[in-house]
Amino acid sequence: MASAVQKITLSASRDIPLNKLILSQSNVRRVKAGVSIEDLAADIARRGCLLQSLNVRPVLDTDGAETGMFEVPAGGRRFQALQLLVKQKRLTKTAPIPCVVRDPSTEILAEDDSLAENVQRVPLHPLDQFRAFQTLREKGLSDEDIAAAYFVGVNVVKQRLRLAAVSGKLLDVYAEDGISLEQLMAFTVTTDHTRQEQVWDALQRSYSQEPYQIRRMLTEKTVRASDKRVLFVGIDAYESAGGIVMRDLFQQDDGGWLEDVGLLETLVTQKLKADAETIAAEGWKWIAVGSEFPYGHDHGLRQLDGVPADLTDEERATREALRTEYDQLEAQYQDADELPDEVDQRLGEIETALEAFETQPQIFDPADIARAGVFVSIDHDGQLLVDRGYVRPEDEAPVIEPDQEGDASSVEQAGTDTATPSVQRAIITIGGQSEPEDDDDDVVKPLPDRLVSELTAYRTLALRDAVANNPHVAMTALLHKLCLDTFQHTAAGNCLEASVRQVYFSIQSADLKDSPSAKAVAERHDAWKADMPKDEAALWDWLAALDDASRGALLAHCVSFGVNALYEKGDRYGGPGVSVHGVQRRLVQADRLARAVGLDMVDAGWRPTVDNYLGRVTKPRILEAVREAKGEQSAQLIDHLKKADMAKEAERLLDGTGWLPEPLRGSEAMGTDATDADADGDEEALPAFLADDEDGASEDEADEPAVIAAE
Repeated sequence: MASAVQKITLSASRDIPLNKLILSQSNVRRVKAGVSIEDLAADIARRGCLLQSLNVRPVLDTDGAETGMFEVPAGGRRFQALQLLVKQKRLTKTAPIPCVVRDPSTEILAEDDSLAENVQRVPLHPLDQFRAFQTLREKGLSDEDIAAAYFVGVNVVKQRLRLAAVSGKLLDVYAEDGISLEQLMAFTVTTDHTRQEQVWDALQRSYSQEPYQIRRMLTEKTVRASDKRVLFVGIDAYESAGGIVMRDLFQQDDGGWLEDVGLLETLVTQKLKADAETIAAEGWKWIAVGSEFPYGHDHGLRQLDGVPADLTDEERATREALRTEYDQLEAQYQDADELPDEVDQRLGEIETALEAFETQPQIFDPADIARAGVFVSIDHDGQLLVDRGYVRPEDEAPVIEPDQEGDASSVEQAGTDTATPSVQRAIITIGGQSEPEDDDDDVVKPLPDRLVSELTAYRTLALRDAVANNPHVAMTALLHKLCLDTFQHTAAGNCLEASVRQVYFSIQSADLKDSPSAKAVAERHDAWKADMPKDEAALWDWLAALDDASRGALLAHCVSFGVNALYEKGDRYGGPGVSVHGVQRRLVQADRLARAVGLDMVDAGWRPTVDNYLGRVTKPRILEAVREAKGEQSAQLIDHLKKADMAKEAERLLDGTGWLPEPLRGSEAMGTDATDADADGDEEALPAFLADDEDGASEDEADEPAVIAAE
């Protein structure tokens, strides 16, 4: 016969006046945690009720009889919140409080009830909280209302609402603990559920699923808000045009990412074009527009020498007032260990304003403007960059010999006719006059060309001998010619055939113009140019007066523009252009020159990246690089990855190692003989790094998402 199930009787609940309740010493909570008593009191007042009754027991006297008072072993924080409301006069002392009254004869200890109430509760899953916030939002509560109700910041509410808005597929995985909260946070960078799911699917096949990897994959086809193009156009203009800005609410994102790159480029082009049309009103012959120009874009162009615009009386007064204020602030805080923030900020503002006065726009001759042009682009800080005054060779004015005279109007007309090279016009139509007729016996005819050539041959030989016996003049002549080649790019003839043919790079990476070497060359060039006279005659006198150290430094600068250490595909069959043997000799000589100057490409700022090397070579080359720099173990960490993933991970692994590809190493590092190739010998085979065919990488490996391997 089955035993009967014992029935239980639940403790009854009833309202007890608040002044009949006291806090029990059996309450196990001793350490403050969770919402404060003040916040709990505010929540009770907002709701007008207790969401959970107090658990109380009758207080007995020494004889075991009830005294009419009740102690609270479970619900002590709620009881203290009610007492605080009484103290604030928001609740009466005798207000009825819903309580569950325990039988004093029960065997269950008061401490047991207190412990059970706190231990047996199940905390809410974060996803349920996110969705609850979302429900409140959908039912009309604002972010501020929700934040006030749950005593959190408005930004916390926005974060939780963003988490609740992630793809439902990913939220289901998170509910099953398949995604960490940090990973889920990373997915909130975009609101595109399809893209979120694509990235998650891709991560299932990847070695790493770190949050930063998720963010990188979600933003790899976007543009940073800190990009100079965005600074130029402005976020507001982009958003007004319908563009979407992706933001990360959980970490610093520098303004976010712009999703519509095509729209951004359109806005950049429109704004640059409008600025160019304004500049065109100044009368320039041509204007080149682009968000940026490659290094050496002004090759072959002569730059005009303008005169800085004079300041107005008002501008001069403003400049002097700023200088006075700056001096006063410096004197006032010269003994201070640290400047106050507002003073430091003001000094920076004054420096910026004074610098603007020092960079006044240049004024050019109208005749020069008519044949010259302008480059319009964007500076690194997003400001409009206008580079005025560049003359193309075909737009140069005709060369007029100083001993020939002609009609001024004809010369002016010839100067505006750029269809024929200037030198040819000067020979044929100098002054707009025709050559004398041969049959006029009364006119002194020019000397025959052959006779002039013979006579000048004698003079040339004598001049060579004289220059050879005067090293100072020889150095001056060489520097004079090299300065004209390097700084003025003049196309006119010169009696000294020595020259520097500047080598420009038809093939170059996008970051070449921002490299430390490019900046150093440009700064040194501008420093010399600022001191150098523009007139050829004055230039000679200036060079002759330089001290030996300055002449040597200037010579080195000019000669450096002729250095050519470029590899190019040589013609093995003797066709036009450089031969294979010529390329070999060039590289051997370049290596000797690099050793002589102690060149180190790591010190020069080169680092292996996906764009400049790793994404351009085959997978074995990538693994070889990692193996050389980090060892076999690091190479094995990435050898299973797709090429794109491998290249991105290799960039991280190689960072700071000083590793260089073979073309950038010295001969000692490559273990090769740095002697010159024998000009009379057979053509040697190209080095291994030149013979490899790097074009065989499969295209299906180019656009895979990146992963990060653990070191």
